[in-house]
Amino acid sequence: MAYTDRVKQILSWYPSDSPGTLTNLARLLNTGTLAGTGKLVILPVDQGFEHGPARSFGPNPAGYDPDYHIQLAIDSGCNAYAAPLGFLEAVAGKYMGEIPLVLKVNNSDTLAKVANPMSAVTSSVKDAVRLGCAAVGYTIYPGSGARNEQYQDLRDIIAEAKSYGLPTILWAYARGNMSKEGETAIDVIAYAAQISAQLGAHIIKVKPPQDVIEQPEAKKAFEKAGIATKTMTDRIREVVRSAFNGKRIVIFSGGEAKETPALLEEIKQIHQGGGFGSIMGRNAFQRPRDESIKLLKDVMNIFASKA
Repeated sequence: MAYTDRVKQILSWYPSDSPGTLTNLARLLNTGTLAGTGKLVILPVDQGFEHGPARSFGPNPAGYDPDYHIQLAIDSGCNAYAAPLGFLEAVAGKYMGEIPLVLKVNNSDTLAKVANPMSAVTSSVKDAVRLGCAAVGYTIYPGSGARNEQYQDLRDIIAEAKSYGLPTILWAYARGNMSKEGETAIDVIAYAAQISAQLGAHIIKVKPPQDVIEQPEAKKAFEKAGIATKTMTDRIREVVRSAFNGKRIVIFSGGEAKETPALLEEIKQIHQGGGFGSIMGRNAFQRPRDESIKLLKDVMNIFASKA
């Protein structure tokens, strides 16, 4: 494993972590097309659990098969493949060592409509170790009335993961006591990134922020500090800055399916704003395989560019 200066720099931002945890973080950074660049493109496939099989895999029926997704991640040159327990148990023994795996240890479904959203813990850190994973993943919902319980559970999971030398990727999706528009407001997304870093996440996944400010107090603070929010590049820069001045890895979700030109333009602005990469699910695997591979390679080329 060749460590570039950029990878060494990123690893230096986690001085309290053990050699084991840093080695697994390096595995993520040194795999695939973007190896050594400090950038990440991860394929996550938790949507079957989160949204249901038809909504997730109906547009491309090959996706009903767990083998399809990990092979797509390998063939397109992704840094890692992330999924819930069932999907990983179906493939881990067949693809040992071919790509780093991330076990998503909590999940939710859309069958119940609840006032205080919270994902259930559906697998364990020991499952991740058993399956040879390079990291665990966990979701929090900042804004939910159940957020404190989520934060407390996360601290236990991070501590256990570190004891086995595994870093944590945190999905931080604002949800609950706010407007729908506010879930992707710049102040809320930046706040979620700060909370995630403070909770000890090694890699933080958030949604691309919109030019909306949800909290009146935050609006005053943004205006007083002269924080720019007009362009996506401006907003990405503020989110990354909110994660310890860019000393935590922040990657951005692809979100709901969108047309390729719009998606690639968003990726360009994420890159220009200092984002560390993308964790792209539906926008990749819902396309036909050849189209998916081309899209993921185009995304990687953007993140590898100097612009």
